[in-house]
Amino acid sequence: MSLPPCPHCQSEYVYEDQSLLICPECGHEWNPNEVEEEVSAKDFNGTPLVAGDKITLAKDLKVKGSSLVLKIGTKALIRHVKDAKDHQLDCKVDGAGEMMLTAQFVKKA
Repeated sequence: MSLPPCPHCQSEYVYEDQSLLICPECGHEWNPNEVEEEVSAKDFNGTPLVAGDKITLAKDLKVKGSSLVLKIGTKALIRHVKDAKDHQLDCKVDGAGEMMLTAQFVKKA
């Protein structure tokens, strides 16, 4: 029996625990019989963004609590899309690591 990949990180190493499926990489647990509502955000140009998309920054961004500035054109990979007011994208940013970004300041690569 083949199990579906993790809906959050697309990992193929999913295992079953009673009625739930569990991803050992990101820790996400879900019931395969329940349909998850797809959360989406739109980028600078209005293009829908989903987990797994590659993006680039559309403007220079200061990182809160740091002197680091992310320059325009910096690449990132969306790990999760959250239903939040300000920081919708949980990303892995090249050269800066994991951080949350606002969808209106990025564009799909």
